[in-house]
Amino acid sequence: MFDKRLIKNLDFFLIFIVILLVGIGIFGIGAAKRLPSEGGDSLIDILKSFNLRHVKLQFFWLITGLFLMIIVISMDYNTIGDYAEVFYWTVIALLVIVEVAGVARGQAQRWIAIGPFSLQPPEFAKIACIIIGAKTLSKIEAEERKFKDFLPAIVRFVIPVIFVIQHDFGTSMVLIIILMGMLFVMGMSYKLIFGFLGAGAVAAPIMWFNFLTQEQKDRIRVFLNPGLDPNGDGYNVIQSVMAIGSGRITGKSLLSGNTLSQLNYLPEPHTDFIYSVIVEALGFVGGLAVIILYATIIIRSIQIAGKAKDTFGQLIVIGVVCMQMAHIFENIGMTMGIMPITGIPLPFLSYGGSFMWTNMIALGLVLNVGMRRQKIKF
Repeated sequence: MFDKRLIKNLDFFLIFIVILLVGIGIFGIGAAKRLPSEGGDSLIDILKSFNLRHVKLQFFWLITGLFLMIIVISMDYNTIGDYAEVFYWTVIALLVIVEVAGVARGQAQRWIAIGPFSLQPPEFAKIACIIIGAKTLSKIEAEERKFKDFLPAIVRFVIPVIFVIQHDFGTSMVLIIILMGMLFVMGMSYKLIFGFLGAGAVAAPIMWFNFLTQEQKDRIRVFLNPGLDPNGDGYNVIQSVMAIGSGRITGKSLLSGNTLSQLNYLPEPHTDFIYSVIVEALGFVGGLAVIILYATIIIRSIQIAGKAKDTFGQLIVIGVVCMQMAHIFENIGMTMGIMPITGIPLPFLSYGGSFMWTNMIALGLVLNVGMRRQKIKF
């Protein structure tokens, strides 16, 4: 049962920052989905040009996500850990369903159709791996930890990676980053970490010829040289960089003229390239503000991890931090052309129900650990 005295430990500032980011994201989604208009349109015509369908849906995902967050923080995270195996294998079963009967979009088979909506099990695989990984690693008692001590947790991550790597390379990379972050915190020796990196370098040619799709290979080639195919695979990067540059310092007013996203030059403006839309509309100032808000979330979360009362709680928060940082660096980097395009969305900003739920559950886990960082004093 939830003890109301835990509320005093709840990080309301962190919740405020997240809500602020979601608000900026909803603004960006509205701007991205606005229909092209002529310069002489009246204010009423301009307001009518906004297609609010995705805005309304994102607001719905926010409300339901907050509900999931409340459920998560109402339970002791150690109790949640007791059901880690059930949650993990349920997600693995969903990944199998995706592999067998998933809905393919853009050569990526990542969805399970449920009526008019779609569910993305790979998103929930991140949360499942964070919890089961933290639970498994926290049981290690030996002071001098060897590779065999970490192997059970590594296997837990490898299984979902095998399922998603061919159709969702970005998610597989996020899972690997989460694992490496947890292993580092648990004190895995640098020799083992560099050994992993070396094994990855050796395995790279095998992955290139046997696991990566042609689209994934083309994205890597275009990342190295966007001008290689400016009208094909390099188009996304070039248009994104142009959109960011056109925002200049303070951005373009939505009431004056059209933006690249409105004119459909910018691909997937409400999901993968939401940061480009926001910077085009709000300029360098808006883009910098978003980065500062993300930095605040990361720093705040790391502080919570440092105050966690046990290793399990600390690892949960570190896993969430690694997940968020992987998404932030990759997404913002790819919009600027300094990271390959992988289709990874931006936490709390990009449109999507499964993604919003995943991030709200992750936020709930961080708040949960922070609330229970100490015994209740009477």
